Amino acid sequence: MKIALTGASGHIGANLCRKLLDNNHDLRVLTNQYTASLEGLDLEFVKGNILNIASLSELARGAEVLIHLAASISINGDQHVLNTNVVGTKNVIDVVKSCKVKRLLHFSSIHALVHQPLDHTLDEERPLAVSDHIIYNQSKALAEELVLHAVESGLDAVIINPTSVMGPNDFKPSLIGQAIIQLYKGKIPALIQGGYDWVDVRDVVAGTISAMENGRTGQSYLLSGHFQTLKELYEQIILHQGKDKKLPVIPFWLAEVGVPFLKAWARVSGNKPLYTKESVEILKTAHTDISSKKARNELGYESRPFKDTLRDTIEWFKENNYI
Repeated sequence: MKIALTGASGHIGANLCRKLLDNNHDLRVLTNQYTASLEGLDLEFVKGNILNIASLSELARGAEVLIHLAASISINGDQHVLNTNVVGTKNVIDVVKSCKVKRLLHFSSIHALVHQPLDHTLDEERPLAVSDHIIYNQSKALAEELVLHAVESGLDAVIINPTSVMGPNDFKPSLIGQAIIQLYKGKIPALIQGGYDWVDVRDVVAGTISAMENGRTGQSYLLSGHFQTLKELYEQIILHQGKDKKLPVIPFWLAEVGVPFLKAWARVSGNKPLYTKESVEILKTAHTDISSKKARNELGYESRPFKDTLRDTIEWFKENNYI
């Protein structure tokens, strides 16, 4: 099958391309500047980005399926994410229609959904967070809304909503990959209360391929893993080091007050700041019960144990000299 992908060089894309090639699909990918994660793969490259209609049209030409992974991810309130994630998705939809691509597989996010109330299971029935004050969340919700509106006018599209993704082949690395590296190296001075639902990139890839083949038009599928607090994540990381170290766990109110100091610490230590106003709030409001029941029933989706995911992630970072 001829498959086109945006965002192929990212963490999910790098893993997805490898698996699709293993399954003997013919891949054409849209790339801007970063391509190191795709080196050595049998791919057809198109230079451009999702804000450039001409490059998108070249990407989609003759494709049976287009997988839209490209997005701008920010935990710093950057306004540009609205343009990239919303306008870029509109461009993808327009090109899929004009090039008569049979199916669009759109990557949304758990952040596109309203998380409140936290004491009820979060599933695909939650409304989209189109008015969320966190720009990234709002941008993913608005982009997903565009896809759903296009389905109403006849587009064959399926939506994937993964939680926080970790795993091997994290070349760049991703935000969670950076967090694991910094925690492993002792570059983070303290932990914050709360945690998140972490999902293995390989399970997301398997779910994506099944959604491409079996997903129902206009349906979204939550691909979740396992909730772990930052404290639990750190404790498992240091187990891999064979050390007995501890970090203080600070309450949310103190983290919110201390964000400027934590950002300054990150700059001094030469790392990207992972504690920001947005990331603290995301941890504070993270849902502990995210259901993948629909994906299990319709796609055969499964999520492996968290300890296996973290072990394989750390081993990959070691083998590739990140830690």
